[in-house]
Amino acid sequence: MQFIDQADIQVRAGKGGDGMVAFRREKYVPAGGPSGGNGGRGGSVILVATANLQTLLDFRYNHLFKAKDGERGGPNNCTGASGEDLIIEVPCGTVVYDAEAETILGDLVTPGQVLCVAEGGKGGLGNKHFLSNRNRAPEHALPGLPGEEHLLRLELKLLAEVGIIGLPNAGKSTLISVLSAARPKIADYPFTTLVPNLGVVRKPTGDGTVFADIPGLIEGAHAGAGLGHDFLRHIERTRLLLHLVDATGEDPIGAYQTIRQELLAYGRGLADRPQILVLNKIDALDRDAGFLDEIGTQLTDLSGGPVFQISAVAQMGLEPLLQALWLKLEQMDLLEASWKEPLSGVTG
Repeated sequence: MQFIDQADIQVRAGKGGDGMVAFRREKYVPAGGPSGGNGGRGGSVILVATANLQTLLDFRYNHLFKAKDGERGGPNNCTGASGEDLIIEVPCGTVVYDAEAETILGDLVTPGQVLCVAEGGKGGLGNKHFLSNRNRAPEHALPGLPGEEHLLRLELKLLAEVGIIGLPNAGKSTLISVLSAARPKIADYPFTTLVPNLGVVRKPTGDGTVFADIPGLIEGAHAGAGLGHDFLRHIERTRLLLHLVDATGEDPIGAYQTIRQELLAYGRGLADRPQILVLNKIDALDRDAGFLDEIGTQLTDLSGGPVFQISAVAQMGLEPLLQALWLKLEQMDLLEASWKEPLSGVTG
């Protein structure tokens, strides 16, 4: 399945039905008066979040979405049928922008969440509404109003608790393939992964945690270099970052600092996101163990936290890493729960 995380669409709500000019012409009912009904309301365009979609592929070739128009009013004061609403399903995590005003209309995160992006037009009034003492036989009605029309930009931001980040070829795809059932493309050259990959990693309790393998960032990613914005956008929703550093690289310290600077430059709180630092590929390190300890000490000083040493390929050091990760998520859950608890013992 092709992964598409951005799409521009045009939505057009239905036009309201026209009001009707009609008069009662029943036998034995002299001067029956006006009886033209109102037009029906036009259908609206509504977005609904669903867990059954993982990409915006459905919007790549279909850009125009139009709801049904309302029906014209009928005789005998009958209101025209309303136009059917157009329901459009989008993946959970879709942010909806007004492409012209550059404003956010909504953020669809949970399954079943709805957002009306175009209201249908009101139906026109029939001639019965224009009856008065001066005009006992009105012969005019109002047309229906046009529905709203908008140009929208849809952006999908993956919903994952843990985001795996790092420079290209740091071993992110290998790690997620070892920890979960995800099978991303893996090769020994940079930029093998061109789209984010999701994988579910099981906790000891049996619950699943979603991991996102974010394609390799490079220097200048915050300004769009190497599709930087496309990649960084998916990190915004992650609760915890797993930062992989290639221990076999020429400059592991520089690699860590490059990603750190990109997170700072991109903003949106990414640099303050809780982070676990990992040295990967320790099995392929040709240098002595003292070099690895030295790099680990420097990274600890820079990050202010522990540095885990693993090999995703050889599956070395994964268990301590996962235990630390589950503990960190549990601590974050407890902290968030304490924020949501109402204050007790406070009198007004």
